[in-house]
Amino acid sequence: MTLTRRHGLAMLAIVLVTIAVEWWMGRVPLAPDGTFAWAEPDIWSAHQSQRVLDPYTVSHIVHGFLFYALLVLVAPRQPVATRLVLAVALEAVWEVLENSPMIIDRYRAVTIAQGYVGDSILNSVSDIVMAGLGFLMAWRLRVLASLAAVVVAELVMLLLIRDNLTLNIIMLAWPIDAIREWQMAGR
Repeated sequence: MTLTRRHGLAMLAIVLVTIAVEWWMGRVPLAPDGTFAWAEPDIWSAHQSQRVLDPYTVSHIVHGFLFYALLVLVAPRQPVATRLVLAVALEAVWEVLENSPMIIDRYRAVTIAQGYVGDSILNSVSDIVMAGLGFLMAWRLRVLASLAAVVVAELVMLLLIRDNLTLNIIMLAWPIDAIREWQMAGR
């Protein structure tokens, strides 16, 4: 892959626009109390989605794998570096949407994230970087290794926190009380 200055500047611009939009939306740069920390391992913490890393970081890496697969299918002739920029843009769009009042309210209503207040800008930027990292991992791995990585990531998160990207999608689209009850029992 030849990552040119133009690709790098495009990704930087995407991140900066995301920061500006989220700032305009009222998102906080760090946690609501203004503190910085590298990680928050507790999904029930008020600092969840406020730090550089959290358990949901794994889901954003999986996003990168999925964006790689999608872009191989829809833009196979585009250079890998261009597809990386597109993946970063897709993740940035998701970050803005995920932090909109509509999605925050939906998370609170139907998932285990009852106290979810949205991501800090720091966390959103980290999520974008992690999706880019997932994309690059998928690019370097063979197809079966990529599939295995996604399955392992989903299973490990299911075992550790009773939540993962798959359950997140299910619960946002078609909430199932039995899943939510099972997830809450792990609290």
